[in-house]
Amino acid sequence: MPSSSVPFATAPAFRIDIPLLPESAVGNALQFIDLLRSANLLAGLRLGSGGPRLTWRLLDAKGVPLAMLPGPLAAYTHPPAEPHNGPPCAVFIPSFHAADIPAIRSVVARNQPLVRKIGIALDAGQKVFTLGNGAWLAAESGRLSGRQVSLPWFYVAGFERDHPDIGFALGQDIAEDGPWISGALPLSVGDLAVSLIRHTLGSALAEACASVLAPDHERTRAALQANAQQHIPATRDSTLARAIAWMEAHLDEPYSLARLAEAAAVSTRTLLRHFQQELSQSPLDHLHGLRCARAKVMLEVTLESVPSIAVACGYSDPAAFRRIFARYTGMAPGEYRKRHTLRAPRRRWRVDVAAR
Repeated sequence: MPSSSVPFATAPAFRIDIPLLPESAVGNALQFIDLLRSANLLAGLRLGSGGPRLTWRLLDAKGVPLAMLPGPLAAYTHPPAEPHNGPPCAVFIPSFHAADIPAIRSVVARNQPLVRKIGIALDAGQKVFTLGNGAWLAAESGRLSGRQVSLPWFYVAGFERDHPDIGFALGQDIAEDGPWISGALPLSVGDLAVSLIRHTLGSALAEACASVLAPDHERTRAALQANAQQHIPATRDSTLARAIAWMEAHLDEPYSLARLAEAAAVSTRTLLRHFQQELSQSPLDHLHGLRCARAKVMLEVTLESVPSIAVACGYSDPAAFRRIFARYTGMAPGEYRKRHTLRAPRRRWRVDVAAR
């Protein structure tokens, strides 16, 4: 297990306050917290127990912490073993349920204490994250004149009438303008969380979280092929499908155009023509891409050496592997691992021989 001489309770912590109204879309807040918990897990894997952490508080509209929730919801109101002392670094305002623009204005009018607290947070240099119509509460603070906001199209006209001094980030699902980071729709929660991670834990962890949280079909395929040599289903049978399936099942073997053509049941000339017409590349170029996809996964999730990964990806010469990997990814294998690894460095792992 990862070990560190720094107690978990003394690790640097960045607190986020999440006020909830009776009208709040609580699911937005809980999803945001789930993403913060994922960031903490990744930070622990990469940096050990002494690394920075994100912590949070659910508050009512007046700023009073909510009582502990029962059962599995307890971790949302009080993250285990996380310190709560010290000032917050950010405020997250989820969207709230309102039938129309007048209803939004009514919610804002009823929650002026929260509006004032948002203004105080901005004056203190905190970041304010808003989702959907939660932007009205931040804008009402009077501290965001001249800033830009990202909103759903159906709110734009009403918001412009209420706050003509605030502009719109047209064509953007998320807007970052100084202390205000706004997301238009619930699907923006992930981007808001990554932005918060970047501002608190750093760009490297933010990039890693974005990589983990975003769908990546190439990595999915490469991980499956690296774990078990599986074939493409017969429903995808075609010259290219047969050739690519054979490549995936033999990534660690020397390349042979003749063997590949035989597996695809066509001549080498026909095979080259199919790859050029459909993929605009040669079979060997496509094979390099598949091998590099596997290499990326192994660099991210294993502690294998670069030469070992080269062999697992079909390259007997580590130097040749490094050149090809750099050509296809833009960086050396070691640099890629440094930026994207999901495992703690080997020095943080130990074997307790006495326990055997």
